[in-house]
Amino acid sequence: MSGDQPKVGMTLFLLTFFLIYGGLHVYIFVKIKNALPLGMLARLFLMTFMIVMVFAPLSIRMLERINYEEPARILSYVGYTWTGIAFLFFSIALVLDIYRLSLNIGGAMFSHDLSSVTPSAMHLFLIPMICSAAFSTYGFFEARSIRTERLKIETPKLPQEVGTLKIVQISDVHLGLVVREDRLGKILNVVKREQPDIFVSTGDLVDGQICRLDGILKMLDDVKAPYGKFAVTGNHEFYAGLKQALECTIKSGFTTLRGETVTIPGLITLAGVDDPAVRIYQTKNPVSDTAVLSQAPSDTFTVLLKHQPIVDKESLGLFDLQLSGHTHRGQIFPFGLITRLRYQYNAGYYRLENGSHLYVSRGSGTWGPPIRFLSPPEVTVIELVHADAIK
Repeated sequence: MSGDQPKVGMTLFLLTFFLIYGGLHVYIFVKIKNALPLGMLARLFLMTFMIVMVFAPLSIRMLERINYEEPARILSYVGYTWTGIAFLFFSIALVLDIYRLSLNIGGAMFSHDLSSVTPSAMHLFLIPMICSAAFSTYGFFEARSIRTERLKIETPKLPQEVGTLKIVQISDVHLGLVVREDRLGKILNVVKREQPDIFVSTGDLVDGQICRLDGILKMLDDVKAPYGKFAVTGNHEFYAGLKQALECTIKSGFTTLRGETVTIPGLITLAGVDDPAVRIYQTKNPVSDTAVLSQAPSDTFTVLLKHQPIVDKESLGLFDLQLSGHTHRGQIFPFGLITRLRYQYNAGYYRLENGSHLYVSRGSGTWGPPIRFLSPPEVTVIELVHADAIK
């Protein structure tokens, strides 16, 4: 792999991002202009605000690089909150525009005057504005309301004398400028209450903008689990810079599994693989799921930690349970419809072939906007329960 590949990929990503995000702002600007009689000064102010918001993600990164962390954090909250509001506004406005277009086409085809049920330019602005503001406010609080999702799996592979083994999973916490002590504290309160035997993180523990996290990482390190804490890389560990991301994971008390397995004798095997982003950011290909799982003893319950919910069909039967995240189930509806198209396994529990199981977490934190709408964050509690081989 060429060392220039990450730069080329990032350039293409930025061009695509600014094209789409800039177009979204043009759409919103036109909606406001058509609805409100803006003077020259108001238009200039609105255009300036939108240009600042379009380039906010890049500005945040630059501010952080020159150690202006507080301005970067303030701009993060403003810029990313606006991103959530803008996306919701666009989604609702687009539905109304399609409705209006359908009325116009239907009226023309059947020679009917449908103006009485056709929304005006003011309605096409006010309805999305009110709804996006209301949904964003709700989503701000929903992002702080950590749900506990429970999964119980019976297996003859668990020694009878153990009875129940409890694994607690967090995923996609995205520690950085936005997700800080308060949010992490709420997540960890749930984890501590469950008293896990094993504590796992399935990627994106840190965000692309790591900043100063020492105090936050200490909070994670204080959480103990008798049989260990294990983590795998997500795509954001590579965006953040793998070296410092791994250092953060170590300071959090986790053992990072990168194409390797760990067996707790007579109890369980945990296997972990790197996120596919390793292909872009490093010069080596990741070890395949099958190659990693072939190291695991067949008579112990095997948990595969894998950030993205992609199932390698050749590995079915080699693992008992795959734990993943990454999708956030869209984080902000209707984005979940898009992640559902991209990923066959979008969120929740799935029974796979050859006795394998999959659980996909909605994620414990937020990426970008500090908002979750109709996709609440979660901490997942998996209870492995002994079952007789006859069952």
